[in-house]
Amino acid sequence: MMFFGFIFVIPIIIGIVLLVLWFIRGTGFNFDFINKTSVTHSVEILKERYAKGEITKEQYESMKKDLT
Repeated sequence: MMFFGFIFVIPIIIGIVLLVLWFIRGTGFNFDFINKTSVTHSVEILKERYAKGEITKEQYESMKKDLT
């Protein structure tokens, strides 16, 4: 008996999740700033390693290309 009640709850939960996702996308909220901050920090670390002589110019350029 409890199983049938659970079957009706699942579509409601899915609907709520979809509604929240739709609302977030509709407001134009963008999560790209998280990735851009991470890439910027990574490139700064890469520059420091190149400046210290830990990596060659070719390695620096290759790694930077991979990050961006």
